[in-house]
Amino acid sequence: MKSLSKVPEFARDSVLLGTRLLLGQVFLASGLSKWNAWFDFDESKLTLFKYEFFCPDPPRENALQLCEAATLSYPPDSFGLWIAETMAYLAGVTEVVLPVLLIAGLLSRPAAMGLLGMALFIQLAVYPSWGHFINPAAWWLLAAGFIIVFGPGRLSADFIIRKFWLKRKKL
Repeated sequence: MKSLSKVPEFARDSVLLGTRLLLGQVFLASGLSKWNAWFDFDESKLTLFKYEFFCPDPPRENALQLCEAATLSYPPDSFGLWIAETMAYLAGVTEVVLPVLLIAGLLSRPAAMGLLGMALFIQLAVYPSWGHFINPAAWWLLAAGFIIVFGPGRLSADFIIRKFWLKRKKL
């Protein structure tokens, strides 16, 4: 009978691990697709950020548009172009680092907060429509929020480190 009392904890930890793995995989796959090799950013992804995300034709209602609205182009050395390129590189790094941390269960809550922030930015600035929210963004937000609220669970590096740290402090 005593072993049955562990089922809810094991089930909770399994669900948290599954959530971390699934959410991490979504963002990691996206992040890895932005790179050809180490420090070699995929030029097509840079173009995607510049023209699909921040200068779409036709413009998306209420979306952040960084190019000139009349010409749907960027003036040379424009601040909007710099922002779009910086966002592409930042997303490329962030979508690799944060999911790896999340999957390992290391700094899980901060990693989930970062992914939640990315999902919110995508929803509110890039694709501000109900249709996009219902599809992927709602799931990303719920999964990240779930990890932020409940933590990574016992099947995580965070738990192992905390357990080891507490044992050392007692000595």
